[in-house]
Amino acid sequence: MKNYILVLFLLITTFSFAQKKDCKIDFEEKTDSTYIKKTSEVLIHERVFGNNKEMIFFSLLNSEGVPMLGLQQIQKSTEFIPALCFDKNSKIIFQLENGKFVTLVNSSQENCSSLTYDATSKSNIKIITNYFLFVKDNYEDLKKSPISIMRIIYVADKKDIALKNKMTSELLKDTSTPSSYFIDYLHCIE
Repeated sequence: MKNYILVLFLLITTFSFAQKKDCKIDFEEKTDSTYIKKTSEVLIHERVFGNNKEMIFFSLLNSEGVPMLGLQQIQKSTEFIPALCFDKNSKIIFQLENGKFVTLVNSSQENCSSLTYDATSKSNIKIITNYFLFVKDNYEDLKKSPISIMRIIYVADKKDIALKNKMTSELLKDTSTPSSYFIDYLHCIE
């Protein structure tokens, strides 16, 4: 009986460690007075429809012991793309598969997307990058339950995105697991 319990314990332990992904650190600086660690970007959402393309990337940042979520949204279109802005009231709300909600609040005052033009493809490109702070209330839930829906609240708009369990990017030819992003990577900045 003891051997069965030991085998079961080892299987459970192996399974729990197998779920976490290897940490890909983009930047790390540690001195006497500062500590900053940032993970590489991971594609969370991609939408390709005709000449319109949209990608959303997440990264995690630990700045002086404060964990943050980095969001970068890139839009490309031959048509006009309206500006996206974040302000002090902007947030990201995650609905987890366990039914709980987790809210991350904007870390800066105001930030709007920048516009560039790609003459080769005759396309407008809008990029916005912003950081959101974790609230302690449901932080631990992010490590345990996958995300089902993400709501991004901008200044004058909001966007709801159902996150997939597994996604193969049409543009990047890469595979990611958006719904389990925090389960896979939150340990990298703790």
